[in-house]
Amino acid sequence: MERAVFVYTTYPSIVEAEAAGKALVERRLAACVNILPGMISHYAWEGAVERAEEVVMIIKTRASLAEQVRATVKEMHSYSTPAFLVIPLESVDPAYLGWLMTETAPAAQPSS
Repeated sequence: MERAVFVYTTYPSIVEAEAAGKALVERRLAACVNILPGMISHYAWEGAVERAEEVVMIIKTRASLAEQVRATVKEMHSYSTPAFLVIPLESVDPAYLGWLMTETAPAAQPSS
């Protein structure tokens, strides 16, 4: 059976994160995204230590969609090098896993 994964990424603003999150769910690349504002990041960038206020996004999806999720995140992201970490999940409640798989399956085509 296909595995569920979390994708961890960050955004510079809640507006940008919400636009990307909505697009991921609408495109059926994610069953759900959690957006957590108010994170402070300290990181090394181009030879300096930087500080930024960011928004965390956790994307709930299936492993086979991770590359499509990556492409969508990069396409919609203002950072040149956005964080993109795929985290395998060891255990998922069967009912929740079923919901996640249903919501990330290709949309059914109407019968003609």
